[in-house]
Amino acid sequence: MFSEFAFKIFDESIEKYHVKDDVYQSFENPYPKDQIEHLLYRKNWIDTVQWHYEDIIRDPEIDPVAALDLKRKIDASNQDRTDMVEYIDSFFLNKYKDVTPEEGATINSESPAWAIDRLSILALKIYHMQEEVDREGASEDHKAKCEAKLNVLLEQKKDLSTAIDQLLADIESGKKYMKVYKQMKMYNDEELNPVLYKNKK
Repeated sequence: MFSEFAFKIFDESIEKYHVKDDVYQSFENPYPKDQIEHLLYRKNWIDTVQWHYEDIIRDPEIDPVAALDLKRKIDASNQDRTDMVEYIDSFFLNKYKDVTPEEGATINSESPAWAIDRLSILALKIYHMQEEVDREGASEDHKAKCEAKLNVLLEQKKDLSTAIDQLLADIESGKKYMKVYKQMKMYNDEELNPVLYKNKK
């Protein structure tokens, strides 16, 4: 199943990141550029680095200048994340380009890649909640609460994985069809964000 295949790559990315556990470490993709594995690994790496950016920026003692720099890194990361989702959807569009939808075929509320985006984030939640369950020095009450949350996350993984695999099967069989709408984010675009274009010389 595709969801299991993707989750293994997400886990691989997360484990590799945490060898150094440094948002500024260099990135190397172990998969060839022409493979879906390359996109999935890159996608999750972006999510993993951003997860830790979000931790850092919540430090109440953070220097304001450093916080502004980090906010801009988060903005850039969000754009990268969106771009990767669109690349993954392009993979599926190409894969299923010769499928003729059945009469009465329906479209899903989200594309395959946006559902896979949620699975990537869920992989991070599971990893870090497991860390809390295993954290040395944490109280038994803390660990018990985190284990209860972990069980919910694992149930979500099962449900989301089932939904993703069913969606892909339905697209492949023609029961559903997919479209990709570019996100058209405006706040990073110098032609669309009034704050940027009013100050443009």
